[in-house]
Amino acid sequence: MKRLLPLFSYLFHPLFIPVYATLFYFLITRNFFYQHEIYLVFIQVLILTVLLPISLYYLLQSLGLAKSTMLPDKKERRLPLAFYAVLLVVLLKHSFAVLVVPELYYYFLGSLVSTLLALLLILFRHKASLHMVGITSLTIFVISISAYYQIRFLNLIAFFIICMGFTASSRLYARAHSYSEIFLGVMVGALPQIGLWYFWLMPAL
Repeated sequence: MKRLLPLFSYLFHPLFIPVYATLFYFLITRNFFYQHEIYLVFIQVLILTVLLPISLYYLLQSLGLAKSTMLPDKKERRLPLAFYAVLLVVLLKHSFAVLVVPELYYYFLGSLVSTLLALLLILFRHKASLHMVGITSLTIFVISISAYYQIRFLNLIAFFIICMGFTASSRLYARAHSYSEIFLGVMVGALPQIGLWYFWLMPAL
């Protein structure tokens, strides 16, 4: 188990979560879109939420401003979080303007709010687990899609809840976070997604 736990920190790294959410969404809705539309959105998400942030990390590392991909130091998180928030704004304002995908739009809007909340906490010298922010937002998104399309994803939802537990245990085992930081991560990841239900999910039910 000790060897397995660190795997969850990498498998559910915050940078990979938007890609997982996008893949899940188009797996469910692929019959409603042309294939080239799916590729277009996926490539944009991959570039803006994974490739560019990774490039920034290596730049910061070369400048001595980042020591680890997990960004354990609070000060190290400020610039990456701010940069990531800008990339999410670009994604929301331009990438989704071509194709109307409201479910993904509100998911990424929730992710933007979560990112800004995490940045705000850093400014007040508090740290939320970004791993828990990511995995929690993904779990809520799966629940949202299940309700929106009235498809039972009980096993998948249970799987992600278990993954949340393993990811939290992984971060605690690595001594990367305290229990309060894990809790903050869950709240920061969940509340924006649930709050945005009012605009897209509740009217459809």
